[in-house]
Amino acid sequence: MTITVLLFASYADAFGRPQIDVSVPPGATVADMVARVQATGGAERLPPRPLVAVNQAYASYDHVLAPGDEIALIPPVAGG
Repeated sequence: MTITVLLFASYADAFGRPQIDVSVPPGATVADMVARVQATGGAERLPPRPLVAVNQAYASYDHVLAPGDEIALIPPVAGG
């Protein structure tokens, strides 16, 4: 299945676009999806375990993805 991953701030800058499509097998987890993203050109700015949201809620790396899920990689945020 193809998952659309939303990218923000420095991650969008690194990939040169606000989203990428990633192919994962049925039953793939967040960890599987992150590994596929990290194998993509531009992923050098990603930490080993970036924060991930699935359907607008933080997700664990063992969360199983389903077709139509909204995935977002959350970059570190600093405030002041």
